[in-house]
Amino acid sequence: MSKVVLIKCESYEYDLVKDSIERGLSLLGGISQFVKKGEKILVKPNILVGDAPEKCVTTNPAVFKAVAEILIDAGVNLSYGDSPAIGNTLKAAKKAGLSQVADELDIKLADFKTGIEVFFDKGIQNKKFTIAKAIFDNDGVISLPKLKTHGLEKFTGAIKNQFGCIPGVLKGEFHLRLPDANDFAKMLVDLNTFISPRLYIMDGIYGMEGNGPRGGNPKRMNILLFSSDPVALDAIVCRLIKLNPEYVPTTKYGMQAGLGTYLEEKIDLLGDGYENFFLDDFKIDRNPLKSFKPGFLSGFMNKRIVSKPYIEAEKCVRCGVCVSMCPANPKAVFFKDDDRSIVPVYNYDHCIRCFCCQEICPESAIKLKTPFLRKLIDLL
Repeated sequence: MSKVVLIKCESYEYDLVKDSIERGLSLLGGISQFVKKGEKILVKPNILVGDAPEKCVTTNPAVFKAVAEILIDAGVNLSYGDSPAIGNTLKAAKKAGLSQVADELDIKLADFKTGIEVFFDKGIQNKKFTIAKAIFDNDGVISLPKLKTHGLEKFTGAIKNQFGCIPGVLKGEFHLRLPDANDFAKMLVDLNTFISPRLYIMDGIYGMEGNGPRGGNPKRMNILLFSSDPVALDAIVCRLIKLNPEYVPTTKYGMQAGLGTYLEEKIDLLGDGYENFFLDDFKIDRNPLKSFKPGFLSGFMNKRIVSKPYIEAEKCVRCGVCVSMCPANPKAVFFKDDDRSIVPVYNYDHCIRCFCCQEICPESAIKLKTPFLRKLIDLL
């Protein structure tokens, strides 16, 4: 049986967060079940970009600090980090309020810039990765994901968090090579299998709904979740927000690959009552996934049923982040005639529907539009 602990926590007030995390860990047998004195342990929060904690884009500093203090008390040697989508780790961590905690507790910043190429024979979709040196400098990983929606995979949680172990400039290559959400999810599952974090502690005190993982709205959820099974943890969150776990590619393929289980009868729920956390009004697409596979007829049809990004002109500040992040060649989004005084435009014939532009837009100006044919099909 896979164990998932649900603990109610109604604010980021530090003492409350610390007590809640200690209670959650105790239900799993204590932190000694996951680390040993003297080990080198990497704490991996979600630092998608350098945004302030109140935007709920990144793992909250209070959660990071509480986990770090518990690990320090257990006698381990800590480092921390992530590879943000834009910018360097230290600057992003500072804006997210994490580097200040690290300085206070004397936690060193791990190397997420240097990549090490590895071959992974057990990989199903991906047998070759370039992974941040931080993973190899440590004996184990504790993952601190943030509960959020995601344009490509519907949901980003425990499994998706490890994508940050790919050095930033290389992430775009995966989106270009694997534009289909199912193929991308299989890669994420392979990556998790290789890295194999020992424990996942999810920050869901405030999650993000709607246009996530950066441009959505903070959502009060009052929950911290704990598990060594990332599939089970993500599946429980899916059920709490009334989303079928089988509609989330990372969860679906995670179970198929043996990374964990989403079957309710094989998950032992501990902690505060399951019924305390259901959210019927959580804003997320609950329809089955419509994936995107470029090709002749498949490409023709998919472009008419798969959501596509568009820019709300009144919100756009013409920063050009969407253009720089687009992995397609030629670019699917660009400044017409290189004129940065106007809103960027799309060439959807080049768009691979990776939604990197939507994911990283600092002004939440890029949304996803559902084509008419897709809406019609969903009604049938």
